[in-house]
Amino acid sequence: MLLLLLLQVLASCLWLGRSEVVTSFQSCPQFFFWETTPNDALVPENPAWICQRYNNQYHFATLYNRDLRIPVYSAYIYQPGPGKRPNIWLVEPQLMGQTYPKTMEREWTLLNYFNISLEQLSESQATLKDYKNLTGLNRGHLNPSGHHSNSSSRTATFTLTNIIPQNEKLNGGAWNNYEQQTMISKTKGCITTYVVVGAVPGNNYIAKGRVNKPSYIWSSACCEMGTNQRKTWAVIAENDKNEVEHLTLGELENRLTKLYKRGQVSLFHPDCPRQ
Repeated sequence: MLLLLLLQVLASCLWLGRSEVVTSFQSCPQFFFWETTPNDALVPENPAWICQRYNNQYHFATLYNRDLRIPVYSAYIYQPGPGKRPNIWLVEPQLMGQTYPKTMEREWTLLNYFNISLEQLSESQATLKDYKNLTGLNRGHLNPSGHHSNSSSRTATFTLTNIIPQNEKLNGGAWNNYEQQTMISKTKGCITTYVVVGAVPGNNYIAKGRVNKPSYIWSSACCEMGTNQRKTWAVIAENDKNEVEHLTLGELENRLTKLYKRGQVSLFHPDCPRQ
């Protein structure tokens, strides 16, 4: 027992990645325009609010659906930059309970240093096993690594709480074009661009019913251009077609209101234009 405790303390000291699961985004409001989060119309029955922290810094925020094991949405500030794509996948041990470390870490580390079984981890979230042997789908980022300017931020996006089963052609095609090309065009003249990107739950699952396959993927942005100057845009895509539909922010909110069926959806502060 003493040896195990010492190993746990050592592992905790060595870990630089930290991720906080909380009951609100009070610790990381900076990722939302004027610190205003989307309203409760998107909150699922069994949610987790995650302030994603890595290398002692917050990088984005995620609302996670514990039951469906997919993110509801991720919120971040668009700051693209050059750099390599990380080769790492992380999970959130604190989703298992407050007694576990507030860290995002590799499955291997949890299983070997904290005496946590894969079954325990699997009860709280998706694991790497869930995303193996997919057909026509792959691990789709909501918050893409390419929208971040440094290696720590890009690595932080490789947590499975930021991943959905996404149509392979869409992920590598029209959605990728939006992320890598359209965003560059849309953000011209922007000083700060706030993004909220999410997924609408669907009727299909992977991993023997463990992880939901979203029916739609959507993204929205509110850009500050100067004093009292702002512009917005939005897109939505069905998760079985290689097509992206461009909308106004107001049109997306109305579409999501019909899809989620939990009341009128509001994604940003009212000062972000809806048209």
